[in-house]
Amino acid sequence: MSAQNTAPTAQASAITDRVQQHRTYLMCRPEHFTVSYTINPWMEPANPTDTAKAVAQWQTLYDTYVALGHDVHLIDPIAGLPDMVYTANGGFVIDGVAYGAKFRFAERGPEAPAFMDWFRANGFDVVDPVEVNEGEGDFLLVGDTILAGTGFRSTGDSHRELADVFGKEVVSLSLVDPRFYHLDTAISVLDPVEGPGGVQNANIAYLPGAFDEPSRRILEERYPDAILVADEDGAVFGLNSASDGRNVLISPRATGFEAQLRERGYNPVLVDLSELLLGGGGIKCCTLELRR
Repeated sequence: MSAQNTAPTAQASAITDRVQQHRTYLMCRPEHFTVSYTINPWMEPANPTDTAKAVAQWQTLYDTYVALGHDVHLIDPIAGLPDMVYTANGGFVIDGVAYGAKFRFAERGPEAPAFMDWFRANGFDVVDPVEVNEGEGDFLLVGDTILAGTGFRSTGDSHRELADVFGKEVVSLSLVDPRFYHLDTAISVLDPVEGPGGVQNANIAYLPGAFDEPSRRILEERYPDAILVADEDGAVFGLNSASDGRNVLISPRATGFEAQLRERGYNPVLVDLSELLLGGGGIKCCTLELRR
């Protein structure tokens, strides 16, 4: 691609300067994946899904994380819970504390105790939620600040609860486009929280049209150097990505975002989860970060 051939020497130097951070993730094999109900605009039960294809694409994502040196833990899939593959919604974890999810829709409700049981069994301090929230789908750690989405799934009251649990600044952002019903479909956190020599400048990419005007102003003020992503890249879940500070796993269809990442010195890693997008989820949806 032409974007890969632009100023190769400078580009190689910039990528070298990006610091890869080790990550630990929780994933769930989509053995029971299908679309049998509709809880977001992407889900069309009348359209056939291919579970074997979903598993194969998911396996590529898993293998990519491992090849990059990250640790991946697995939670067992449960029959009748096809959306359990989207582990990002199962909780929010910082410093060994797991704040559990409380799903808005009844179809996903039984996932919450399964995730809570996994957290307990694996040594996390568990906090049971009172307010409706969908975990890391709507809560993103950027430096020492938590960006929190509301409008479609997690409620504003969960943002207050989140601040009480973790003692961090929580910045509320309102989503207005139903296609981007979770915050992690409209914002990608690109830079590591901390690198050699201390905290690095937090950097994000986001889709301006997914937010109301007050939220856009907040993002503009806090992240003036953010990558602004076009709707055509957002519409293929380009922002539903995972970054270790150097390598950014994104949809191969988000070609504009890929070029923007290369220009900023990141290394885009293309992983196709087109089958899982039929359920309204992408790379980040399938990835819950476990921060000890």
